[in-house]
Amino acid sequence: MTTRMAAELADERVARVVDDPEGRLALLRDLYRVPPAVDRGYLPYRNAASAFLRWQLRRGVLHPVHGSPWWRAVNLGLLRDTCEASALAFGHRGAPRTPGAAATLAFIRAPSARSWYLAHNLSIASAYLDHRELAEAEDRVERFFLNLVLLRVLFAHALVSEPRLALGRLAPLGRVVGDPRLGMTGIFLSLSRVLPDRYPLGDDVEAYVVAEHGFGHALDVGVILPRAPQLYAWSAEVLDLAGLRDLLDPAGTTPTYAWDPVDDRPWRPPASRWARAARHWVGPARAPYS
Repeated sequence: MTTRMAAELADERVARVVDDPEGRLALLRDLYRVPPAVDRGYLPYRNAASAFLRWQLRRGVLHPVHGSPWWRAVNLGLLRDTCEASALAFGHRGAPRTPGAAATLAFIRAPSARSWYLAHNLSIASAYLDHRELAEAEDRVERFFLNLVLLRVLFAHALVSEPRLALGRLAPLGRVVGDPRLGMTGIFLSLSRVLPDRYPLGDDVEAYVVAEHGFGHALDVGVILPRAPQLYAWSAEVLDLAGLRDLLDPAGTTPTYAWDPVDDRPWRPPASRWARAARHWVGPARAPYS
């Protein structure tokens, strides 16, 4: 046990990379390297943690001058929670300052797909709620995709922890296809086939919605959006973040994070053949609780 406080060390390490996007990635990856004698399977989750951050780097949203204040703030919260939990786990004094840091500490002590998603999503969803004002300043396309990313993040967690909610009839596949060690980050990175590697993007959401007619469209329109009410309700409970319930309109059809629910057209695109097939395969949405 060292005499340094974990919070102090975390703040110091994160401060060094605030204006260094590549440094943020290097820090995150470094935090997944632990002494072999105490490694309980932590390292395999590193690719899941860093893959989406790489996509943010390619888009430039973490640039200290030309990037997005929202993306920078959300990423910083995740880094700080991860750094503080790592310090607490490996010899520094103190107690977790945030629920995200506490959940990450629990993941380090007992790594699993469930504990990884709980820690990751608690940090990310908390940051969403904390930085809504920054999101309001983003352009229309960015705000649309902030909601879409949140939907996919919550869905990925449900695949592992509540597969009946996520996949209906195909629930037995949930824990396998959702395992972050097996490349589930593809549900996020499929956005890279639609969004160009630049920031900002403007206001023409419809052009991007029309362009997404492959895997992402089938997933979003065929599987995730029909389950949105149950998904937000379950996530609010399991993450203990009641504010998540307010990020979907009362009808349960339009996400409302920094988004006007009256502007619902982008959330109701015509379903492709694959989206209709996916909706049929998984069946109707049901309550997540057995």
